[in-house]
Amino acid sequence: MATLTQEKQAVIIKFAGDSGDGMQLTGGLFTDDTAISGSDLATFPDFPAEIRAPIGTLAGVSGFQLHFGSERIYTPGDRYDVLVAMNAAALKSNISNVRKGGTIIINEDGFDSKNLRLAKYDEDKNPLDDNTLEGFETIKIPVTKLTREAISESTLGTKEKDRCKNMFVLGFLLWRYSRSMDTTTKFLNAKFKNKPDILDANQKALMAGYNLADTMEVVQDRYVVKPAKLAPGKYRSIMGNDALVMGLVTASKKLGLSLFYGSYPITPASSILHSLSKYKNFGVRTFQAEDEIAAVSSAIGASYGGSLGITGTSGPGLALKGEAMGLAVMLELPLVVIDVQRGGPSTGLPTKTEQSDLLQALYGRNGECPMPVIASSTPSDCFEVAMEACRIAVQHMTPVVLLSDGYIANGAEPWRFPKASDIPEMKVSFAKQNENGEPFMPYQRDEKLARQWAIPGTPGLLHRVGGIEKEDVTGNISYDPANHEHMVKTRERKVEMIADYIPEQKIESGHESGSLLLLGWGSTYGVCEAVTNSLTKMGYSVGHAHLRYLRPFPRNLEELMKRFDKIVIPEINNGQLVKVIRDKYLLPAIPYNKIQGTPIAHEELFDFVLNLLK
Repeated sequence: MATLTQEKQAVIIKFAGDSGDGMQLTGGLFTDDTAISGSDLATFPDFPAEIRAPIGTLAGVSGFQLHFGSERIYTPGDRYDVLVAMNAAALKSNISNVRKGGTIIINEDGFDSKNLRLAKYDEDKNPLDDNTLEGFETIKIPVTKLTREAISESTLGTKEKDRCKNMFVLGFLLWRYSRSMDTTTKFLNAKFKNKPDILDANQKALMAGYNLADTMEVVQDRYVVKPAKLAPGKYRSIMGNDALVMGLVTASKKLGLSLFYGSYPITPASSILHSLSKYKNFGVRTFQAEDEIAAVSSAIGASYGGSLGITGTSGPGLALKGEAMGLAVMLELPLVVIDVQRGGPSTGLPTKTEQSDLLQALYGRNGECPMPVIASSTPSDCFEVAMEACRIAVQHMTPVVLLSDGYIANGAEPWRFPKASDIPEMKVSFAKQNENGEPFMPYQRDEKLARQWAIPGTPGLLHRVGGIEKEDVTGNISYDPANHEHMVKTRERKVEMIADYIPEQKIESGHESGSLLLLGWGSTYGVCEAVTNSLTKMGYSVGHAHLRYLRPFPRNLEELMKRFDKIVIPEINNGQLVKVIRDKYLLPAIPYNKIQGTPIAHEELFDFVLNLLK
């Protein structure tokens, strides 16, 4: 039967298997090819919580979700059009999220008695033989067996050969979605150029999967997804942590400062340290500290010495950094603290996403310890947010908390990267010796209430540093009650004055006023956009505003919110921003919360908002 090629506007694919099956790599390579083809896309990698999760178990399933299309894509999608299940556990974990009529591609070799037992199927119940797959297009392939046959002449051992089966699956899907193998072939040649046996095996497995799809009788349909209509420019697929790294390096070059990054490895922030270590040619210095306290303290020391001091962590590490962050507030030194949030408390859910640390970022330090807090909303937005955090820190002489999360950090989307000439200049100045011979006053302030940045060793700039309260202007140690209150109020006012130097809040999409405002922050951006667009098409007067600046809020936020009858705040936590909004503005904001380690789905938020509107 002749193959039919159908056009699709959008497709959601979930790759799922054991953590050793290479599903993250397979999804990543398919994503790279998708980006090159011109489709808009959003991804959601889903890692097991354990580094070496038990093979074949439900806890060990590793997944990679990709939503791509010829239209604007805001989220990784809800229900999959295609599920690739490499074993029984992968099928059991994901089948409930496959849309009816969707396609399930199954590795039959992952459904033997051992795999079925590990996936907690009944001994006499094999989902390939009962009615479990009824209502789906099912393509059963003995992937492991066919991969071994395709590379039978290889000198690799059986275990190494089996690692090539993800390339077999990738080849199959590249054919089905009318793609070439060029991007993957280039990747394999670069990665294994010094390992010819592994390179040859992977290339043969890739070709075998591609050719099987071309000749397999049950595969009668082939699909094509046309390029999306994106703004002109050069694009690349980028992940959130990679965008943060590029933003930090760009900020350091624009400011003319060397960048120092002190960090202790912690999921999901570790890749920032790994990536920054590759930019030594740009004057970047990285330091893997023995613990979180040493990491933040080293960054404070770098800032004291005139460098751009950065530290990064996740929720547990932010708690440990708290005391030293208070020191940076007292010293009024520029510092950027990146928090890539995950599920908590304690170790919590190390590989799962959550907007868990907003209240900790705002209030989680001893004493009155105000700090600006900003948040990225998408993977590509991390580039601009990183630069903005550095600008605020340096120009207002304050530590800044930058919030990301696991979904943003590991997710990917197309990024139209800017030209150097398009990036605004950022200025920095250091204190100089007074020409008239007057003594240096370290806590004398400018119109922003920012003190001067005094580099140690500069003649005439001798002053005290430390965590004990400072006397206003002189910086001497002071236990005077009135001075302490004055300094507390001054530090608070300095942070609040930043609102005069940031943009006013705007409506992202939908109506400027009306029945309901979706007010979001962080990684809820995509689902808020998608739901707003869906409801406005139905005729509802709904708007979406998304907060980058969480402290201070934009100066027009209250006026904007009061233009709507209802305010809904979706968050991947138990309701944190909603508490702050209610407290500050006394508005009856309505929370929508999900705390399951996964992003909020379009259909669930859509239904919730629609019920409110009705």
